[in-house]
Amino acid sequence: MYIPKYFQLDDEEMIYDFIEKYSFATVFAQHNGEPYATHLPLTLNKSESALYGHFARPNEQWKDAENQQVLVVFQGPHCYISPSWYETMKAVPTWNYVSIHLYGKMEIIEDEKVIFDSLNDLVNKYESPDSPYNLNVVEPSFIEGMSKGIVAFRIKITKIEAKAKLSQNHPVERQELIIKNLENTSIQDNIQVASLMKKNLQK
Repeated sequence: MYIPKYFQLDDEEMIYDFIEKYSFATVFAQHNGEPYATHLPLTLNKSESALYGHFARPNEQWKDAENQQVLVVFQGPHCYISPSWYETMKAVPTWNYVSIHLYGKMEIIEDEKVIFDSLNDLVNKYESPDSPYNLNVVEPSFIEGMSKGIVAFRIKITKIEAKAKLSQNHPVERQELIIKNLENTSIQDNIQVASLMKKNLQK
């Protein structure tokens, strides 16, 4: 990923927070000699420095993704930045965003306990705290049958590229004008980008 020095994100805690918050990712690999992408929710295991997920078995990306160096992209909030906010016409539009690229080798998981644990982690992540749904109380034979329709995997992270393009290359006064205009909308991505810009100015 092209990352000018202004936009380099090195804070590991912040990177992991983004991965966990924006965990619906895109997994890229070579399939039948061409680039191929699948969109999947993934869970992060910090202690292992690994990602867990699963393909639908009919999605044949898994057949040649094993042992490949794959790319996983996590896209955070993003929004259009209008030059009209700078109070000058000597400017051009741009786009602010946060994006995390992870690289690693994919391993297909066959251990039933590891598969169940990864599925359980995924369910627990997204179910609300008061939800009655819990994989531990679902009939084991049903889980076993459904599991035959997926292919679980682990990606051991070997490299991280992280970019937070938040107008850091502009003067503070201009950044404050951008924040003011982003906050003056009801668009959630705009508001989230404004919040990130504020935090960045407070460093």
